[in-house]
Amino acid sequence: MKSVYVILFVLLTSGCASIPTSQMEAAPTSVRHQGGIMKVKRMDNVGIVVKDLDAAIEFFTELGLTLEGRMPIDGEWAGRVTGVRGQRVEIAMMRTPDGHSRIELTRFDTPVIESDHRTAPVNSLGYMRVMFTVEDVDDTLARLSKLGATLVDEVVNYENIYRLCYIRGPEGILIGLAQQLGQQTTRENPIGHKR
Repeated sequence: MKSVYVILFVLLTSGCASIPTSQMEAAPTSVRHQGGIMKVKRMDNVGIVVKDLDAAIEFFTELGLTLEGRMPIDGEWAGRVTGVRGQRVEIAMMRTPDGHSRIELTRFDTPVIESDHRTAPVNSLGYMRVMFTVEDVDDTLARLSKLGATLVDEVVNYENIYRLCYIRGPEGILIGLAQQLGQQTTRENPIGHKR
């Protein structure tokens, strides 16, 4: 059986959706588990597999994340978690400025990478992108383009609520950028209040 390394998908910003809230189905807030309710405590991190760990660290540092630590991971226990037996990796944990979210960058030394979907179109199944709220999309694009980032298509103004775009970072990693327009005083979804 082929081993598969699962990469988690997460939307790191509140309210960054291209579908109006009125058209989205409500997600359950808890799951029934043996008569009780099992709740998630928090989203810990998103894992992204890269070839060049140093370039990925530089890119996410320029985006505004902080390197928390870097270390090799190997041993029989690690393969039992991921299903990739005999793995030897190096990871770097990057923290967002608010301290609530992290990206775990992983470079596999062994075994060799089995599949590559970094440049898959955005309508492909599985992990596609991580979205970051930024203060200024234009400034962020200018800084990241010096590290090889390219705009997927264009920066779009979504109903004067957000300026949104997708970029490809190092090794084709897909990143979403969102700049909120106007002033937001809470973490509530501004799109939900519009309709």
